[in-house]
This record gives sequence, structure tokens and C-alpha cells, in this order.
Amino acid sequence: MLAQQSCPIPANEPERIARVRSFDILDTPPEIEFDALTRVVAHAFNAPIAVVALMDSDRLWFKSRLGLDVPQLDRKIAFCAHAIMTPDAPLVIEDLAGDARFIINPLVSRAPHLRFYAGAPLVDDSGHALGTIAVIDTRPRPFNDAQRKILMDCSRLVMTALQGRRRALLLERLAMTDYLTGLPNRVQFDQAMATEMQHAQRSGKPFSLLCLDLDGFKGVNDQFGHAAGDEVLCEVARRLQRQLRLGDTAARLGGDEFAIVTRDADSHAVTTLARRLTESVRLPIELSGGHRVTLGISVGIASYTSDVTSAQLLLARADKALYSIKNQLR
Repeated sequence: MLAQQSCPIPANEPERIARVRSFDILDTPPEIEFDALTRVVAHAFNAPIAVVALMDSDRLWFKSRLGLDVPQLDRKIAFCAHAIMTPDAPLVIEDLAGDARFIINPLVSRAPHLRFYAGAPLVDDSGHALGTIAVIDTRPRPFNDAQRKILMDCSRLVMTALQGRRRALLLERLAMTDYLTGLPNRVQFDQAMATEMQHAQRSGKPFSLLCLDLDGFKGVNDQFGHAAGDEVLCEVARRLQRQLRLGDTAARLGGDEFAIVTRDADSHAVTTLARRLTESVRLPIELSGGHRVTLGISVGIASYTSDVTSAQLLLARADKALYSIKNQLR
């Protein structure tokens, strides 16, 4: 059976797919670093077609492409599916029409009538082949050892760019994530608020802000220590997240203060959400030391209206509602 009908699969395929997706690059817009590398490799090899491609579970997706109009290919007809099988060497087919694996491949037998392929695997630091950088031609051509080495060097440059991009994304996420609970922090919360303000002003649809403050949290720290307090905050964060709808955002603002931004919710829906949050948080929390604690929570609600001119004003209103409730409980 021919290769396009029986696509080769690496033995470590589940792990390889996980590594590909860990880079968070699939279906992202073009980026200058990768487009520059594609142009350089096309020029270096005098090739009409050059690509930087990532192999997903069922498709070959092009992060960068020159001389091709399609953004992706079915994995079954992708030459890259064969290239990733040998992570330590390029795959070179000097005449695709003379290779039994590809002779009836539609990319060869029909337009664009490809005849030459050379692809170097993109290998990450764990040894997984994520995809390729490849040069392709519509005519057969030789490809010597020196050219193979240069193509492998180009694959290393692409991996350097991929890993740099991944590190930058990780640092950005760390800068916007609460280190303890994993929730968005104040920076990401402010961005979410700005986004919702813009959406509400354009669409006229409401959104609401819920500010939450734990009641009795200081007593947990005083009686059981800060490690127990950290456990409580993490458990509260998990409970808050379980109550959210798709599109809602929960954040930790600091200490035992949390906030939730909820879109397109009327007053009844927001009140119902606040009740669910309160009921969930008030359930007993089991600590690792064998202790059990029960906390209360106060919730202040403010909803966007046409007189709300800034996110800061809406936050101030929610804070005022929150502390009005807390004062009533004293």
C-alpha cells in the first residue's frame, strides 16, 4: 500500500503531539522571524517553494510558507509525515515521481506536480520531531551532503526561534498569573476589565463585576499558620472556577480578595452566580494537617451601565457594595 494511504506514525506519537501543542503555535498568524527564515532558505537553495511546518495529529500546518497557497495539508499526503520519522537526518527525495512512496501522491501526480522535496526535522530539546523546514521544487534536482548539512542548520535556527517564542509566552503568562492559585492576577484582571468595557461600549450589552472577600480568613492564618492559609486560598480558587460559565474570568486581586468578571448576564443571572459562589465557598475545607475550617464570603456586585466611564469606576462601585455588606455583618 502506498504511503499516502498509510501514513507513517512515530512510536512516540502521543508525546510528540503533546510537545507540538505545548508550543501554542498552531493556527497563529504569520510572524516575521519565521517568514524571514523561509525566505532565506528558499534563496539559499534557489527553491520556488519553502515552508516551516508543524505536524499535528491529522494535518500538516504551515507556520510560514513561500510559493504555496494553502495554509495546511492532510497528513496523509504530507511529505513531512515521512521526514519526522528520522529526527537526526533530513529526508531528501530528488525525484518524487520516481519514488514508489509518492508516485501517486496527488501533489505529485496532479497540480502542482511536485518533483523534489528536502525536509529537515524540527527537533525539540526532548528529541521529538515537531515538523520540518523544507524546500520543494517542481523539477527533479540533486541535493549534496553540504546542502543537507545546511538544511539541518536551518532547522536548528527554526527551533531556536520556536523555543524563544515559547519562553516569551511562558514569561508573559507568569507575569499575569497569581503564583499561588494559578488564577489570573491583577494585571490580567485589568486587561479583562478593559476588554469587557470596550465590548460593552460597542455592543450595549451589559457585564458585571463581582468582588469577593473571605470572612474569617485571618483566623485561619493565626490558628494554623500561613501554609494552611495558602491551602484555603487554593481551594477557594478551585471552587470559584467550578462555578463559572464559559467566558467568565476569575482573578485573585491580592490577599483573600478575588474578583469575577461575567459577560452578558442580567441581574438575575448575576445574583444566582453570587449565591452559588457563596454556597460553594462556605462548605467546609479539609486541610492537609487533618483540620477542617469553614469560612464565609462577602460579595459586592456592580454592573456596567452607560454612566460607567471607566473600569476603575466599576471596580470602585463593586468595592463599595462589598464593604457595605461586610459592615452589615459586623
